Amino acid sequence: MQPKRYHAALVTLHWLLAALLIVSLGIGTFALKTLPNSSPDKIGALQGHLIVGGLILLLTLLRLVVRMRSDHPAPATTGNALLDRLAPAMHWSLYLLVLVMVGSGIAMSVLAGLPGIVFGGVGSLPADFNALPPRAVHGIVAKLLMLAIAAHVAAALYHQFVRRDGLLSRMGFGRS
Repeated sequence: MQPKRYHAALVTLHWLLAALLIVSLGIGTFALKTLPNSSPDKIGALQGHLIVGGLILLLTLLRLVVRMRSDHPAPATTGNALLDRLAPAMHWSLYLLVLVMVGSGIAMSVLAGLPGIVFGGVGSLPADFNALPPRAVHGIVAKLLMLAIAAHVAAALYHQFVRRDGLLSRMGFGRS
């Protein structure tokens, strides 16, 4: 028998990752993008961004393991066969975008020497991160990730308020 809800670990990781992704995308968009590399505040913002990015990587990998090893509710239906086929691809795309985002961030961090600069106080920030090849990937994937998250939220709200199928309760806490 399939459960009515996702495993509590998946639910916890889902909401924790949602919050961390919003924080990280917010730091990147509103702090890091606007602060010049010469600003003393840039190091603190980078430090927070790197720590949150590392947490996102670890929790995403953990979530993938839990997802592969736990039972899931039956797939939800939208009432549209094409959308029902696209939904799993969209969920896996979210995982892929998060992993590419973190990977490009790690690559950029290593190329710029950020671990030593941000956590060890050794060296100084490059004049501009845009000269680093992973920077373009990081920026494009950030925008794609924001769009994918917006689509994910819109789909959940559609299920909850238009279809009224109780989809959000599957990603909540309670008895299976």
